[in-house]
Amino acid sequence: MIPTQPPTISTGSIQPADDVRTMFDSIAGRYDLLNHVLSAGIDHLWWRRTAMAVRDTLIRPEAHVLDLCCGTGDMTLALLKHRPSTSSTAPIVAVDFSHNMLSLGNVKFIGKNVLPLEADALHLPLPPSSMDLISSAFGFRNLSSYEAGLAELFRVLRPGGQIAILDCNQPDGVVGALYNLYFKQILPRIGALVSDASAYTYLPESVARFPRPPRMLELIHNAGFVDAQWTSYTFGVAGLYLATKP
Repeated sequence: MIPTQPPTISTGSIQPADDVRTMFDSIAGRYDLLNHVLSAGIDHLWWRRTAMAVRDTLIRPEAHVLDLCCGTGDMTLALLKHRPSTSSTAPIVAVDFSHNMLSLGNVKFIGKNVLPLEADALHLPLPPSSMDLISSAFGFRNLSSYEAGLAELFRVLRPGGQIAILDCNQPDGVVGALYNLYFKQILPRIGALVSDASAYTYLPESVARFPRPPRMLELIHNAGFVDAQWTSYTFGVAGLYLATKP
């Protein structure tokens, strides 16, 4: 049901998506370093917490797992730590549309039970009802349509399967004010010193337009999922959405 080779899929994405792909290709070489520095290493904790939240599925050897918008593969590897080490365990399918990001991930995947796949999240080359778990860490908000993205996840997920979307959030109050100061004033300057300034201007913009938890939960429900919930991480600057396909 899953391709045995990692093909490249041409999807004819609209221009904004092509721009996002080009941007991630351009910063791929320093992506890991910047993420760890800019998050003060907390991103590792977020990945581990997400993997633990879906461990009941991960420990099943027959479970088919998809890590969407996998980037350089850190979330994929966090999930992999909970997969059984048996010859019959299904590989984790790691999907990203940035060739350069996935190439760096491929280096981390050497010798591991991971199948890399270069593809567009809105047009996955996977059959319906083929996955038991779909995760996405800090990539879902980059999709050109959240409704279309959720519809595609619903299509690919098996009945009873689960989505786990880890992404940024813009908190309220004092934390929100400090968050905005950091994201809009400090982060782009740091990014300009070591990478592409435009990419780290894009980051706060993408967070600002990403739905807040009540609206995101509504979108998840409207897509057909049930038992949708959001768990706040680190004072609400990030959080995990979990939901199930009935």
